[in-house]
Amino acid sequence: MQWLPEDGVSGTLVGRAWVPAGSRGQPAGPAVVTFREDGVFDISEVAPTMSSLLELNDPAVLVRATSGRYIGSADALMHNTLQQGGTGPRLLAPCDLQVLKAAGVTFAASLVERVIEEQAKGDASQAEAIRARVLGLLGGSLANIEPGSPKAQALKELLVRQGLWSQYLEVGIGPDAEVFTKGPVLSAVGAGAEIGIHPGSAWNNPEPEVVLAVNSRGEVKGATLGNDVNLRDFEGRSALLLGKAKDNNASCAIGPVLRLFDAGFSLQDVRRCTVHLEVKGSDGFLMRGESSMSQISRDPLDLVAQTIGKHHQYPDGFMLFLGTAFAPTQDRGEPGSGFTHKLGDVVRIASPMLGTLVNTVTTSDRAEPWTFGLQAFFANLAARGLLSHK
Repeated sequence: MQWLPEDGVSGTLVGRAWVPAGSRGQPAGPAVVTFREDGVFDISEVAPTMSSLLELNDPAVLVRATSGRYIGSADALMHNTLQQGGTGPRLLAPCDLQVLKAAGVTFAASLVERVIEEQAKGDASQAEAIRARVLGLLGGSLANIEPGSPKAQALKELLVRQGLWSQYLEVGIGPDAEVFTKGPVLSAVGAGAEIGIHPGSAWNNPEPEVVLAVNSRGEVKGATLGNDVNLRDFEGRSALLLGKAKDNNASCAIGPVLRLFDAGFSLQDVRRCTVHLEVKGSDGFLMRGESSMSQISRDPLDLVAQTIGKHHQYPDGFMLFLGTAFAPTQDRGEPGSGFTHKLGDVVRIASPMLGTLVNTVTTSDRAEPWTFGLQAFFANLAARGLLSHK
């Protein structure tokens, strides 16, 4: 399976892997790794956590200068990752102590769908009729509306008069972005893992997104891919259910690798990239879509600035989901029923410079329980003699 970026390991690629116990008695544990032509190398001795690596002024320089300890080939690592219960090294989400943050309603297309969810009160059968009415009033698109502009304010006044103003429109075209905490530190799953949908949800979808890696100083050091799973019925019933809709066991997938900024990859490449989505069901269902970062309504650096500053600090950095333009309307069942996941769906999220993130859908109560939290993480670092590093 092609899962690394299209240019292979020519970029500075890092990640995290669970490495089995060593022959010299080193305990098993999560390691920061880098990907090269001759394999995957553990660089934990100089970067015990991904968070500490990203605090460096130029982490790519350290990664390229560190030889590290060979743990296997990239193909073997992915093979082990896909083998549930395997004993070899396996991929994890490429983040550890960073807070998991997400920006919502950052694309015009998804903004319209959020309004539909709210108007439908989470009832998928009403979506098609509401979509036609909302798009009619908007003139078909919100793509040319700059958030916080006089034009956006005029549109707000029109929609208020029509009874269609929404809290989603407020964060979509108003001055303040929606930024929320997606999940607890260390809770994200990586490539190959099952991704969880709340068992009570009957209307949900994947959210293929670019995820920025930001350090404690608010500096963006690289990018990866993520799936910010969305429960359209929960959030549509009430915005106060956002936490329940977004933060569930295995509901946040990030990976497969983190591509650090270097001479060949920058934030400009992120601004130009396209994220592709494919969902394959065991029932033969196939859905494809894409989200182009060129259509985002708020610049990534604006979203970073609205997340961190004098008003809020992140001593260990954060991972920031940038939102998606993809909001599926393709019927999976009866006409007008829209799309929702089924157990066993295989979700592929890909972008040429970031690789491919693959996960299989289950329900959050059936996904592997999350047990490796902060206490376990620091105890493991101590057992491996890594806590003395900064």
